Parts: sequence; structure tokens; C-alpha cells
Amino acid sequence: MTQALIAKTKLADLVSFLALCGKVVGPVPLGHGQFKFAEVRSLAEMALDYIPTILPPKKYFMPQYETLLRYDGADGQQMQAVVEVEELVLFGVHTCDLAGIQCLNVVFSDRPRDLHYMIRKNHITLIGLECSDYCDSYASCAMLRNHLPKGGYDLFFSELSDGYFVDIKTQKGEQLVEESGLFEPVSDAAREQLQELRRAKKQIFRSEVPIRYQDIPRLFDETFDSDVWTRIGEKCLSCGNCTNVCPTCYCFDVMDEPDLDLTRGRRIRVWDSCQHETFAKVAGDESFREQRSDRKRHRFNRKFRYPMKRYKRMFCTGCGRCSRSCMAKIDLKETLGALMEERG
Repeated sequence: MTQALIAKTKLADLVSFLALCGKVVGPVPLGHGQFKFAEVRSLAEMALDYIPTILPPKKYFMPQYETLLRYDGADGQQMQAVVEVEELVLFGVHTCDLAGIQCLNVVFSDRPRDLHYMIRKNHITLIGLECSDYCDSYASCAMLRNHLPKGGYDLFFSELSDGYFVDIKTQKGEQLVEESGLFEPVSDAAREQLQELRRAKKQIFRSEVPIRYQDIPRLFDETFDSDVWTRIGEKCLSCGNCTNVCPTCYCFDVMDEPDLDLTRGRRIRVWDSCQHETFAKVAGDESFREQRSDRKRHRFNRKFRYPMKRYKRMFCTGCGRCSRSCMAKIDLKETLGALMEERG
């Protein structure tokens, strides 16, 4: 079976079934229009109509603080690798965040492979949820072609009038469908409703910036010395908010945390940010990107230009989190527009 249906009246039973099997994480309202991914036990705790959560699902694949190994120097130098992992179902992940996870998969499976990430990834089940309309004005998912599902999930739910059309992508997803006993075969009427949903989305989702997807890397190539970067650098606070909330930013630092006896301890990995002044600093107190404008330009190029050369894909998903959370009100779509205007 590659497709199935589940009635809306059975969705709560599905979440309860998943919660009986293990830990379930879904979008939960925080108040003031904010949401986060958090553990749930029932459908009632979730808000499936949500704008992107404050932090993306990457926190479950690459925790902000992660123990890589424990060391003991009391009797020689001994090290023991540590992988902190648990079985987890991520429920209701939008296509922009699925695209972000796919980017992380590409990076961490590149040489040298990151075994901590790869092991944890294999313990996470992904259930996606299709958006039928924009979450808010910050989104640019159509420009990045991420408003439609492009894989990267075990199951993917598209809402119909009285149920959900379910695309089954993996053996893990198929097993979940069979064991729950809550799904039914797809009908012709359901297929027609799904096609109607996709037709409607073509009218709703249009490229949010007047530029073709394939032309975006060249825009950044041609505007590398643009004055736009100077203006953005004057506004940027170097707080790192944009990288923390980005679903594809993966820069990290590694440090040792010794115990009080100074012979034992642990080695941890923590999120870092290319927007911090210390990130590009090397011996001799030299910095590759001393100016904020340099760091901001670097981040934009890391999203739209550099990964196209290495991975043939952009590392911006169009989720809008960077613009939504920027204390200096630096807006991604406005920046793209300013670069296009200056280039002419």
C-alpha cells in the first residue's frame, strides 16, 4: 500500500495509538500566536493550524546541547562514545520543515558522516501535514518550491473534506498504518479531492519575490559587493536569532566539560552561529568576517549560493522564521528585493 485514507473522526485515536507506542511530539500553542514542538499525549493538545514553530524540528535531530563522549583520565586516557537517543514520532510537520530536515540529512551524511546525527535520525518517525494556505506574510515557500511535498517523511497527511489523504513513503510508515488499524483504502473521490487541493494551491502559492528559482544563486554571485550588505550590517545586532531558528543552520562548537576532579568529564556539541563575532576568529586574533555586513552576507550566501554548488539545493526553506524573529527587522524577502533592485 502506498496511499491510504483516515477519517477526521479517527485522528484522535491515531495520536492516542502513537502515544501508547512511544513519545509523540507535535505543534503546541504557546499563546500570543506562537507555537512550539513539544511532547503530547492527545490530539487535543496540538494545534494543526499553526505558523512555523519558534524552533524548527532540527532540535530533535541535532539538540542544542549534545554529549558526544565521556572521558576518564584517572587510569590512562579512556573515552566512551555517547549517543543520547529515544524513539520519537514527529507529528504534523509542514513541508518547509521537511525540506529543512532533508538539508540536514544531506550535510550530516556527507563525508565524514556524523554518526550521532545518523543514529538519532533512524529513531525518528516523521508524519508530515500539508498546508493549504500561507501561514503568514513572512513565508516564501513557493519561491523555494517547498509549498508542495517532496518526500523526506514516513507518512504525509493532506486534509480533505472529511478525512486525510495519506501518502505512505517508507516501510516504517506502512507498518504504522497496518498496526494502528485506523486507515482505509483510497477512493476515487478522495483522489479527486486531493487534485482539487493541489489545483487550488497553484492559485494561492505564487513566487513571493519576482525571481525564478534557478536565477537566485546568480543574483548573490553578482551582488557580492553590493551596498545592501553594508546597510544590513548597520542594522544587524549579531544576536544569532536567525541561525538559531533556521531549520537548516547546523554550525556547532565542541568543548569539554570536566567534572570537579578534573580527570573525568564529557565532550559536548553546542549550537554556534556564523553571526557571532567569535565564530570566524582564528589564532592571532584574526577574523575572516570581522564586520557584521560580512557575516550577514556570508549567511545569505550559505542559504542561496554555496550549497547549490556542493549539494545542488538551496538551504533556505522559505519558512520565514529568520524574518519573523529578527529583532532588527531584517526581512529576507526585502533583502532579495533590494539586491534585485540594485543589480537592475
